[in-house]
Amino acid sequence: MIDQAKKLAGERAAEFVEDGQVVGLGTGSTAYFAIVRIGERVKEGMDVKGIPTSEASAQLARDAGITLVDFSTVDKIDVTIDGADEVDRAFALIKGGGGALLREKIVAAATQNQIIVADDSKLKHQIGAFPLPVEITPFGWQATLSRVNRLGCDAKLRMTSAADPFFTDNSNHILDCPFETIEDAEGLESALRSIPGVVECGLFVGLTNRVIIGNSDGTILELSEPE
Repeated sequence: MIDQAKKLAGERAAEFVEDGQVVGLGTGSTAYFAIVRIGERVKEGMDVKGIPTSEASAQLARDAGITLVDFSTVDKIDVTIDGADEVDRAFALIKGGGGALLREKIVAAATQNQIIVADDSKLKHQIGAFPLPVEITPFGWQATLSRVNRLGCDAKLRMTSAADPFFTDNSNHILDCPFETIEDAEGLESALRSIPGVVECGLFVGLTNRVIIGNSDGTILELSEPE
């Protein structure tokens, strides 16, 4: 049921892509369905160029036949389709569960029309239940973690095993920070980004134009303006 809801949202978002556009290709299980559908439309004759937000999305796009470019050849993106770990009706997001938050934010900031896709379990009255990912430099990560914790959480270094820390595609670490509820997403984002050693955080505020939610009952909820 959840996979079907994700498929509904991803494929609906792919309908907003138009011939000749530069498309940001998000990361995650819902963005996956959008990339696959865009690839199908390319095979049907649509001409687009994609900028992926992760190595995994880049490989998926290549397999789907989507031509990839980077910021050496384009300076703006027409539309980006990406997922979220949580989203509220004010269009505040938590992203980065897959570890691609830095590239996702670079792409989002260059995008004219950002579309977030998710299943209905990700739509929240208030974000914060999902531990906030924060990308940090490996050097001095313990000091960075200590300063992040002063903001009111008990951050943990993301690990791939008991002995091995997780590395992002940019060779950085991730702190997972359980704030439980986040009332001032913009203020917390600013506070985190001011800490030396923090590269970026998974709060996305003021970057989204449309949210498409796939529901488990087979319907779709589309929100085009933040409430």
